Amino acid sequence: MADSKAISGTAFATLLLIALMMGANHVAARIAFNNGVDVATAVVFRSAVTAGVIVLILVSQGVRPQFTARHKRMLPLIGLLIGIQSLCLYSAVARLPVALALLAFNTYPIWTALGSFVVYRHKPEKAMLLAMPVILAGLALALDVFGAASGLGASGQWARIGAGVAFALAAAATFGLALVITQHEAGDVDGRVRTATTMATAGVIALITVGLQGGFHLPQAAAGWGGLAALTFLYGTAFTIMFTVLPRLGVVGNSAIMNVEPVFALVLAWLVLGQSIAPVQVVGALVVVGAVMALGMRKR
Repeated sequence: MADSKAISGTAFATLLLIALMMGANHVAARIAFNNGVDVATAVVFRSAVTAGVIVLILVSQGVRPQFTARHKRMLPLIGLLIGIQSLCLYSAVARLPVALALLAFNTYPIWTALGSFVVYRHKPEKAMLLAMPVILAGLALALDVFGAASGLGASGQWARIGAGVAFALAAAATFGLALVITQHEAGDVDGRVRTATTMATAGVIALITVGLQGGFHLPQAAAGWGGLAALTFLYGTAFTIMFTVLPRLGVVGNSAIMNVEPVFALVLAWLVLGQSIAPVQVVGALVVVGAVMALGMRKR
């Protein structure tokens, strides 16, 4: 949820730093994937370290979790959904330009509204209904769905991006549903505790996937080890800042400002990976990011 109050310059800069680190995390993940690491291995490392860091924070701050029967039922489900989301999003990053994978994932507000309607019969707000076609139109431009920018035509373009887009949208759908269930069933759980349990469960889901795939797929080159270490460090550090620094700056929970992550990823992927997209796709990316940020910053 966005905070409708004005935030300080320090808080704004911190939110941008978190968005930058999350975008860089996905660029680092692509480097790891290009050097022998598979998706499940990356999620295990990332989730285990992040959960461990949050647990250390809880212990140092003397937090003692208390769960109701409802929490004990719903937190594992939320963790399962986030585990699936993590695997799907990294699978998209492995197949698409990083920025496009994150843009397709940024449709999660639409899936959140849909999940809220299906599960709890809550009608979408007018702002959401107005934003939906804008987000989808921007995404269509960014993905070059008709293959005009790539010159491949619609069939050729979808043959190239179809699997990656499907994974990204699956990640958005599971994340949206996780947000809905969290809001209604576990919103009263301490955010640090909820994150620790979620990351631990996601790590277990990824570890099971590793087992089904015959074991860990570790880096085959130094660059892969660097990418794996960087994605783990960046993700864990971003979450640590989110739960230790932001509350002291008067920012509670997520913020719409962090939805600039795909823009940072677009620039970083160009600089580090040499990935580039056509100008019309950049316009589509900005439309998606702008619409999602407008949704998050609206007064409620």
